Amino acid sequence: MLNDIYNKRIIELAGNIPRLGRLSDADATATAHSKLCGSTVKIDLKMEGDKVTDFAHDVKACALGQASSSIMASHVVGSTASELRELRETVRKMLKENGSPPEGKWEEIKFLEPVREYKARHASTLLTFDAVVDAIGQIEAKAKQPATAQG
Repeated sequence: MLNDIYNKRIIELAGNIPRLGRLSDADATATAHSKLCGSTVKIDLKMEGDKVTDFAHDVKACALGQASSSIMASHVVGSTASELRELRETVRKMLKENGSPPEGKWEEIKFLEPVREYKARHASTLLTFDAVVDAIGQIEAKAKQPATAQG
């Protein structure tokens, strides 16, 4: 039932999204968009080495995209690039391959588990995870460029 995916905790998360806005000094910006529902998440990310030091986002998404973004914003600072890549893969598997939700600081993602039954909602749920991994890739690519190529 569709009511299962819009459970009380999802609505609470969607209504209380931390770190809304933009970073003026972001190391990278990435946008993820769902053609199916029109949801868009734009994120700004700052990293020092392998760790996220700051994060902000502009979320124009359904309640599921908002809830995912809320969870991301609550825990992303201090996370490492490899942790965030692994998280995206865990959430993807949870939705598409009946995988288990993540544990530890990301355990609230379990409230998105009922989305598994609604393939049309997978893209909006994954937006924030895709955008963060995209931004990490941008930052890593810049770091590999010779100093003369960086402007």
